[in-house]
Amino acid sequence: MQSGKLIWHVACDESGVDGQKYYGFGSLWMKYQRRGDFIRKVRELRELHSYYNEIKWQKAHKKDVANFYEDLIDMFFKHQWLAFHCIIIRKGLVDKTFHDGDYDLAMRKHFTKLIEVKVKAIQKAHPNRVCEFRVEVDPLPSRYQKADEAFHKVANNMLRNDFGGKLPITSVVTKDSKDSEHIQIADFILGAVMSAFQGKASSPAKLKVASNIASYLGWDSLGYDTKPTERKFNVWYFYDKRQGAREVETKDVNLRYPLERN
Repeated sequence: MQSGKLIWHVACDESGVDGQKYYGFGSLWMKYQRRGDFIRKVRELRELHSYYNEIKWQKAHKKDVANFYEDLIDMFFKHQWLAFHCIIIRKGLVDKTFHDGDYDLAMRKHFTKLIEVKVKAIQKAHPNRVCEFRVEVDPLPSRYQKADEAFHKVANNMLRNDFGGKLPITSVVTKDSKDSEHIQIADFILGAVMSAFQGKASSPAKLKVASNIASYLGWDSLGYDTKPTERKFNVWYFYDKRQGAREVETKDVNLRYPLERN
């Protein structure tokens, strides 16, 4: 039987919360002890390409960062200890799903659900290990000033029974993305996925970046979602079957760099 504690570092960001057709939350996952490896890998790429600005999807249209972003994407997929998971919601369905029509509450619930589901999946994959999770998040889009504290409390309450009464999320820290390259990568990858759903990416550079990411999944575009069990790159389109036909196709992932079996 394996023993010892597994600590996970989770960096989160949001997209589309300013009233677009879809909104979503993305999360970058790694073992806590890998944080230094991650920062070193990003720093090496920055030095190679002489790029020291913030990494953001909004900057992906600039030609002078194309090679840097190509290498950044390759680095993410090449290293098995990095994973990206996101949830995407069509805003037009929220009124029906959350009957009070409170988008602020709906968004916080969806973000909490993403983290809850993924934490449970990790615990299920490591049943004989103690798992703890440390979360850093870009300021949550909410009128509620203590949204991060509320998320921390609610998520732990939802997870308590699955963890034998313990609280698996040990910390939630709100950070400006400028101060966290972990959050920046979450922003960058989530932005690429969301662009396929929103259908608004018009610059050839952005379209090329999104297409490049899709190619690592064996896809022709990022306009799909994945099976719930997909570990490396997981896109969860939040669907309520009461709302009619499903509008997004679930597609198998064929990774360019296949994952080793646990």
